[in-house]
Amino acid sequence: MARDENRNITDLGTLKALAHPLRMRLYRLLFVAGTATASQLAERVDEAVSLVSYHLRKLAEHGLIEEAEPRSGDARERWWQPASDGVSIRDEDFRDAPEKVAAHLAASRLFLDQRVEMYRTYLDERAHWGPEWNEAAYDGESLLRLTAAELAELNKDLQDVLKRYDELGRAREAAGDVEGREHVALHVYGFPFRV
Repeated sequence: MARDENRNITDLGTLKALAHPLRMRLYRLLFVAGTATASQLAERVDEAVSLVSYHLRKLAEHGLIEEAEPRSGDARERWWQPASDGVSIRDEDFRDAPEKVAAHLAASRLFLDQRVEMYRTYLDERAHWGPEWNEAAYDGESLLRLTAAELAELNKDLQDVLKRYDELGRAREAAGDVEGREHVALHVYGFPFRV
C-alpha cells in the first residue's frame, strides 16, 4: 500500500470530518486492519452498512482514506484503506480564528475520550490477556521540570523511538514473525501544568 508517510491536517473541513465519533472509530479500525469493506467495519462498530458507507465516503472526500485494491471477486464490494501512515493535528494550525480554536479543542477532547475508552476496555479485559501481556503493558506518570524547547525535544525523541519500533515490528511481521503479535496502543501526553 503506497501512501504518504503522515498527513498533517491544517484545514477546518478535514479536521471536522475526522472529529466525528463514528468516523474516528472507523478511521482507527481501518488503520489497524489495513484494508476493509464497509460491511466488515459495520460489523465491528455495530452500525448499519449504509451509515458506515456514508461516513467512509466523507473520510474519502477529505483525502483521509482511499479506495484499495479489491480483496475478493465480488465486484460489489468496495475496499478502503488509509491514505497515509497516520495523521497529525497541530495546535498552531488552528489558532488564527475562534471557530478553528473551538473545533481543534472539540477534536482534541473527542480523541482523548476515545483513547481513554480504549484503555478502559483493556483494563476491563486485562484478565483475558494473560500474564505475558499484563507484565508487558504499562502505565506511568512522570512529572518533569522542563522548558518548552526541552519538551519539544523530548517529543521528537519519543516519536523517533516509536517510529523505530513500528518499522521493526512491521519488518518482522513481513518476514513471517507473527506468533504472539498483537495491536498495541501507546498514548503519550506531554503538557505543562501549575501547582
